[in-house]
Amino acid sequence: MSADKQAENQAENQAENHKAERHKARQQKVKEAVDAKIAKAQTEKGVLLVMTGNGKGKTTAGFGNITRAVGHGKKAAVVQFIKGNWPCGERAVLEKVGVEFHVMATGFTWETQDREKDTLAALSAWEAAETLLSDDTIDIVLLDELTYMVSYHYLDLDRVLTALKNRPPMQHVIITGRACHRAILELADTVSEVQPIKHAFDHGVKAQLGFDY
Repeated sequence: MSADKQAENQAENQAENHKAERHKARQQKVKEAVDAKIAKAQTEKGVLLVMTGNGKGKTTAGFGNITRAVGHGKKAAVVQFIKGNWPCGERAVLEKVGVEFHVMATGFTWETQDREKDTLAALSAWEAAETLLSDDTIDIVLLDELTYMVSYHYLDLDRVLTALKNRPPMQHVIITGRACHRAILELADTVSEVQPIKHAFDHGVKAQLGFDY
């Protein structure tokens, strides 16, 4: 190998080593920042999580949390608002491992077109939710599509807020649905917004068993 080639290789190796050292230094700073946050976050309490936005996946994410909790031996319960009587894959699995379900079961409001019936059904489902939210043996509660019940005025906002505020201190709650009321967002500990980029339904693809529900 010529002296020039050796010098070129040496320069390349030095550049790579310098690049690796800079990367290590950056990652060390990231680690220190993360470690500091972990050290500071020592409070244990029931967390109110809101999954909102117009994108697909809010309910799926909520069920993911429920499944995780059950996997750790926690006691979980689910109240589904707006949902109809079609098959629910998550329910089929989770009920078998002891997760309590309460389903409003009237379907979408644009299908029923009956405000009185929907309001009564929402109140019935919410009464079940209130029972769960006062039970300190329940570790985590999913209130699926609750946001619509508030925005459509089927449920009284103050009644919902009171139940959420007065729940057992270690009980986690997940609320899903679009257009979550500002007061619930302010009360929440964590808020995630799911935004759509593309959706198969907008291109004529029907909702399919095992993927969409």
